[in-house]
Amino acid sequence: MRWLVSDMSKNKQTAGHKGAYSSQRKKEGEVRNCIRYRCGLTNTIQDVLIQRPGWVEVKEEGDWDFNWCDVGWLRENFDHSYMEEHVRICHFRNHYELTRKNLMVKNLKRYRKNVEREAGRLEAAKCDFFPRTFELPSEYHIFVEEFKRSPGSTWIMKPVARSQGKGIFLFRKLKDIIDWRKDGTRSEEQRDEAQVESYVAQRYIENPYLIAGRKFDLRVYVLVTSYIPLKAWLYRDGFARFSNTRFSLNSIDDQYVHLTNVAVQKTAPDYDPEKGCKWQMQQLRCYLTAKHGFETVQTLFKEIDNIFIRSLLSVQKTIINDKHCFELYGYDILLDQDLKPWLIEVNASPSLTASSQEDYELKYRLLEDTLHIVDMEGRLTGKEKRVGGFDLMWNDGPVYTDVGLEAMGCSCLVANTHLGCVNDRQKQLQQLLKPFPGQKRA
Repeated sequence: MRWLVSDMSKNKQTAGHKGAYSSQRKKEGEVRNCIRYRCGLTNTIQDVLIQRPGWVEVKEEGDWDFNWCDVGWLRENFDHSYMEEHVRICHFRNHYELTRKNLMVKNLKRYRKNVEREAGRLEAAKCDFFPRTFELPSEYHIFVEEFKRSPGSTWIMKPVARSQGKGIFLFRKLKDIIDWRKDGTRSEEQRDEAQVESYVAQRYIENPYLIAGRKFDLRVYVLVTSYIPLKAWLYRDGFARFSNTRFSLNSIDDQYVHLTNVAVQKTAPDYDPEKGCKWQMQQLRCYLTAKHGFETVQTLFKEIDNIFIRSLLSVQKTIINDKHCFELYGYDILLDQDLKPWLIEVNASPSLTASSQEDYELKYRLLEDTLHIVDMEGRLTGKEKRVGGFDLMWNDGPVYTDVGLEAMGCSCLVANTHLGCVNDRQKQLQQLLKPFPGQKRA
């Protein structure tokens, strides 16, 4: 098993407009001995696909059953591809409703208003997990009003459609964002010349939870296999990404202090690639439990679960549901010093390139279990609450664990989520899955 393979291929593959159909029609649930796949990436997912029994890679215009594509390929080819019943592709058509920073906030704001109207303020308060955010330049004047209410506060500017920390900066003065000012005195021609990239201005979390004086955020993986009805799985593993430099608000221009993205941190002069800047989620949960107690950390992780569910519900009616599609989201969560979790962003293409051997093994397990749930081979019943490291947390409503609690003197329902808990996936998979076609059960 190799690791540290290259970044996402920048070369888009030619669309196989006829390619998403099979010359052999398959009935739903029928076991398939050969799965033809295309893969637009050259990192860990390629390794997982190559080593999966019975899966064969096709090139160019070849027909395929499964496609792990980048969002660029999807945008150019999805609407021109005919797909038979069994075919699967790794993005929903308009995934950007949740994964573009401006649209995510727009949908969350609308969802919160609907919740308040239908269920009241207390229930709506459960949606207050994202910082105050404005899209610029379109909401510049509204932003200025908010900015003036809290002089001296720190804000962060992020391009709506870029990733890996590109284009991000912090500011405390309006003159620093003058390029995004909406100025009604300029002529239309001048405004056309001064077109700027859309950004979001977001209230910066000035009191992040620190470990050893360093800021970190959490990367958590959520797999959605359907939006109508909503069916979402939460992966037990994940990691905390640390900054390489001790936190301080005295240096808002230092990206190594404020941005935890690995793409940013690995360019720091004193970055150690062997050591890296990551903790496994289990390690973080143990640390927090030792410091704050079991009940406090249980409450924290329930609040993190709430972020996943409500963010998905906020786009449930907006995302174009398609039985051929699934999506593996990478959620970025920040904790403040009061242990309140904040949603920073959601990624449609979370990095699958490994930064260490440990990172490679985590992502390999994650992707292998993703393919188990997508189940091209037809080995599942559809009633499973757990598959490998994934736990079903929502299936047209909350999912609860099967574990009996009477012995613990508790009759309450317990959510079927285990983020940062033991991931004994290999044992569970051996009990759950039928062998691949042609294989014997160990």
